[in-house]
Amino acid sequence: MRIMSLLTLCMVTVVSAVAQQRVTVLFVGNSYIYVNNLPQLIANIATSKGDTLTFDSNTIGGYTLQQHNTNTTTQSKIAAQPWDYVVLQEQSQLPSFAPAQVAVDVYPFADSLVRKVRASNSCTTPIFYMTWGRQNGDASNCANYTPVCTYAGMQHRLHDSYLEMGQTHQAPVAPVGAVWRTVRDSFPGINLYDPDQSHPSMHGSYLSACTFYAAIFQKSPIGATYPNVINATDADNIQRIAHQMVFDSLSVWGIDTATVRGGFSYTEDAGIVSFTNASANATDYLWDFGDGATSTDANPQHQYADSGSYQVQLFATDGCDSAQITQTITFAPVGIDDFSNFTLQMFPNPASNYIQIKGIGSSSTALNIYSYNGQKIVSQAYPQSGLVDVATLPAGIYMVEMVGLDGSVARGKFLLER
Repeated sequence: MRIMSLLTLCMVTVVSAVAQQRVTVLFVGNSYIYVNNLPQLIANIATSKGDTLTFDSNTIGGYTLQQHNTNTTTQSKIAAQPWDYVVLQEQSQLPSFAPAQVAVDVYPFADSLVRKVRASNSCTTPIFYMTWGRQNGDASNCANYTPVCTYAGMQHRLHDSYLEMGQTHQAPVAPVGAVWRTVRDSFPGINLYDPDQSHPSMHGSYLSACTFYAAIFQKSPIGATYPNVINATDADNIQRIAHQMVFDSLSVWGIDTATVRGGFSYTEDAGIVSFTNASANATDYLWDFGDGATSTDANPQHQYADSGSYQVQLFATDGCDSAQITQTITFAPVGIDDFSNFTLQMFPNPASNYIQIKGIGSSSTALNIYSYNGQKIVSQAYPQSGLVDVATLPAGIYMVEMVGLDGSVARGKFLLER
């Protein structure tokens, strides 16, 4: 089971810290994977970002998904272990053909492989590898289907076919082809192609690796290591576009539906804290309220015994992926509605042992102190000096009420620190 995200939220300042990840991936495809050893490039990026990618592959030149369906090596590798991901890559031309032909020559075999992957382990995520159009289109098939005569037309068909496969099978797509198009348009000086105008150059393979890292680990490739044949400027441009294309369109690529995401908010009323679960794609929850109490409700309520700060943790899971969310909350329930109008003056505030109260005082005026959950803990006559001993009270937020002989009331609050 992989922990996909760890987010720490603190009152006003929000700090995101994604946990180190260990991910296992099987690559099923052809030379678009094994040229320049794409899996190792992804693994190198992961290592440089503090993560670990363990991989295996079955990649045979020119192989189709149909051939992988009957390939015994592919079948045995799928069943070899509970992979986190299995990458499925079709032969580079087939998904660019006419929709009617793709529906016959591609989709049934993608469906069969997805079924095999999920039958082997229900927690394995199939992920489709959207490839790129040839540098100047597919001349060998141009006469039969004119959209592939140009790079743009071929890329458009690849884009649509891979998204169709992803959406049909509720599986994510690594949008390498989409990133490829943007880098090609934005930085024409970066040569993404091998001299055969089809296979990737090292720049093209690195682009693929950055895209896969972002899609699988859901972390930015910006700042990652890069091969020494790529200069720092080109590497940075590729990293940034891969980051932008993946994270700006997570729902388009189906990445956000494949991963558990955690989040929650809370409100307080009359001493009861109500938690609203904002997690996505999870089925089970475990709450730790920070005071020893827990709950498995989706949207629990909790009453704290004392005011103060608590580390509330939410663990969300779908049985495969998990997310852990920690939020520091300050519990300050308004247990007494009347304390909405504060008219007393108190100092020092925060206090430590004594607090000077200045209000409507007289020797016969009542002085009440309430905890912030509404419990009266002190009831006495107001001291003539106005000095009140609070040394025995625990740290927290307190409400003060003074009642005069004529029935007049003054109120205030103070913070007691230790």
